Amino acid sequence: MRRLTAALILCALLAGPAAAADPAVTLYGAGSLRGAMLRIVEAFHESGGAEVTASFGPSGTMREKIEAGDKVDIFTSADTGHPQRLNQEGLGGPLVVFARNRLCAIAAPKVGLTADNVLDRALDPAVRLGTSTPKSDPSGDYTWAMFRKAEAIRPGAFAALDRKALQLVGAPDSALKLGLPEDANAAAWLIEHDKADMFLGYCTSGKAAQAARPDLVVVPLPKGLAVGAAYGLTVLKDAPSEAYRLALFILSPAGQAILAESGFDAPTIP
Repeated sequence: MRRLTAALILCALLAGPAAAADPAVTLYGAGSLRGAMLRIVEAFHESGGAEVTASFGPSGTMREKIEAGDKVDIFTSADTGHPQRLNQEGLGGPLVVFARNRLCAIAAPKVGLTADNVLDRALDPAVRLGTSTPKSDPSGDYTWAMFRKAEAIRPGAFAALDRKALQLVGAPDSALKLGLPEDANAAAWLIEHDKADMFLGYCTSGKAAQAARPDLVVVPLPKGLAVGAAYGLTVLKDAPSEAYRLALFILSPAGQAILAESGFDAPTIP
């Protein structure tokens, strides 16, 4: 991690001081980063950095757009696999972990969710369990990792959860099919619009969901079910020097403070 961070610093220093003619930076980011990253790019610009055009969506979908030819300078993913793949394909630079997250259960009050009954509530046939979509969105991958942990605790749980889980978000056309607004908190919106009773997603999303709907219950997954999420970034091939400066800003105390305020853990915390 230190070696990769040092490599980014060296690249930025070799690029020399920012010039007035520096082009705008294009950033693609995970949907769960929208609020925090918009604050970061605003602070970056206010500190003298270039303008940043940011787009957000499921990390797998955003990676596929880059592979298909979208001109992007920096990619911030909710996992390490997608940016690492771009690096292996020669499209991006080294992978750097810049934040961490965890999975939480988010539920309507009627579910009766507590820290002690997460698995019981998730398995209850009467509880509609919403999730993201594996492969397209790391949140879905992390959720299925939790299902596998549940199997170790209660044999048969994986099949039951895999069968009942409603993959409501995370696919390229999920939001369009549901009518989910681009800036809406998915968990809060799905529960409010009676699409799900309980949702498994990031704890940062749970924090934002409670801000939108204070009656929602948000519970971190208990130890036996807990799944951590490492967020990685890569600066893409032929990116301007300002993209490296933005990467450094994300890793700087100022950028890390914004991520922490949004509920993300530091990259050094496993």
